[in-house]
This record gives sequence, C-alpha cells and structure tokens, in this order.
Amino acid sequence: MHILVIDDDEKITALLRRSLKFEGFKVSTARDGLEGLGKAMEEQPDLVILDLMLPSLDGFEVCQKIRDFSSVPILMLTAKDEVRDRVKGLDLGADDYLVKPFALEELLARVRALLRRTGQEAGTRLTYADLTLDTETREVWRGGREIQLTSKEFDLLALFLRHPRQVLTRDTIMEEIWGYDYSGESNVLEVYIGYLRQKLEAAGEKRLLHTVRGVGYTLRE
Repeated sequence: MHILVIDDDEKITALLRRSLKFEGFKVSTARDGLEGLGKAMEEQPDLVILDLMLPSLDGFEVCQKIRDFSSVPILMLTAKDEVRDRVKGLDLGADDYLVKPFALEELLARVRALLRRTGQEAGTRLTYADLTLDTETREVWRGGREIQLTSKEFDLLALFLRHPRQVLTRDTIMEEIWGYDYSGESNVLEVYIGYLRQKLEAAGEKRLLHTVRGVGYTLRE
C-alpha cells in the first residue's frame, strides 16, 4: 500500500520513509503544501501523513482541499498540542492526530488502525512458532498460556513478530519503540528484552528472543 508523507522537516521525512518502507509500504514524500496536494491528486495514495506547519499551504488548507476530491485516511502530524488545533484538523476532515515528538511504533499503530478502519488491512493476529499476538485486543499467548504485557513490552514484541527471523539493530528498535528523540536511560532496551524473556519463558518454554552480539536482537526458534 502507498503512503504519502507531507512534511517539510527533512529528518522526520527521512525517518518516516525508512520506517514505513521497513514495514512494507510504498512511500512518497512532499516538502510543502502545494506539492503535497498535487501528489495526493496524482498518486491517489492509500493514506496521507500530513504535517500542520507547511510552506505555501498549511496542513489545514491541504486537508480541506484533499477532502474536496478524496476520502483517503489522513493522519495529521504536528508540533502543536492545543485542543483547538486538534479539533480544527478533525473538523476539516483529518482522521487522526499525533503530536511531535512521537514514538514510531505509535505512529505505525495509528497507520494500521486507519487502514483497518477503511478495510485496507486484513487480520489482527501476528503468529510465530507457538507465540500469538492480537494487535486489536492487545492480548498475547504462548501456546495456551496468556501473557500479560505492559504497553511498551507489547509494542516491542509486536515489532519482532512483524519481522520474524530478521536481525533488528539496536538503533532501529530504539527509533521504532522509543522515538527518534529519546534521551532516557541508555540501557532501556536491554531491560525490556529481559522483561520479555522472563514472561515468554515463565513456564519453561524455549527462548525465542535472541541476542546477536554487536548488532541487535532477533525473533527465531
């Protein structure tokens, strides 16, 4: 599926392009409102990620004009966190709203939710070996045993389940789950990998989350 990113921040645009392509989406980008509006008309994407503060036409104007010819899902992305701005964006036709800075995993979850809402993404369960995760109900099972996870543990496991047997680098995981501007504890990933292993192996099951020394982690039997 095709996602159009309209944002004039090169760092954000590069991050979204890389992450969305990593998730299997086709991605095109635009750096101002007029270019974005033109690409929305020409390319007919399946979803638009739209920044509010744009040159030439702001996000409100672009959203309103897109709604004149398309019902494509629009995720508005902005540094503004005022209620009136969120309300205005939604009233003009945006389907969802995410404030910068954001965690990539949350953005990806919102993208998947919007695509499900429009009937463009099928299935909510991710499965590998005897591990099953439901992205809709946020339930996890290993065999017949239900596992209780915190929000971050769930997002981290979902990332691995979307890329089974792939080696995910530490930087990739940190960007996807904790966001591009995370400045907290440096060992937070190692701590959460430890939490997940304890819960996934609590009944003596074999290890699924493996360390690839010097690179990152992988989900494999």
